[in-house]
Amino acid sequence: MSSIGSKVVLGLSCAITIGIVSYVHLKQQSDREKMHEGVIKDVERQQRRKIENLYMIEKQNELTKQLKKGLNEA
Repeated sequence: MSSIGSKVVLGLSCAITIGIVSYVHLKQQSDREKMHEGVIKDVERQQRRKIENLYMIEKQNELTKQLKKGLNEA
């Protein structure tokens, strides 16, 4: 009788161990994917800022030209 109880306990502990190991593996994989997505978003954000900065520099250059043109005409 105790042999059946031992087998049940062994089976349960094996099942629980497999479940825990599987959960940890899936959680690590999910965390890695989220971190990778964060890196991609950061690169996209940097590119957008670069484009915005270039646009602002162009506008400033145009305004500077207009101002110099207006000062030379006056």
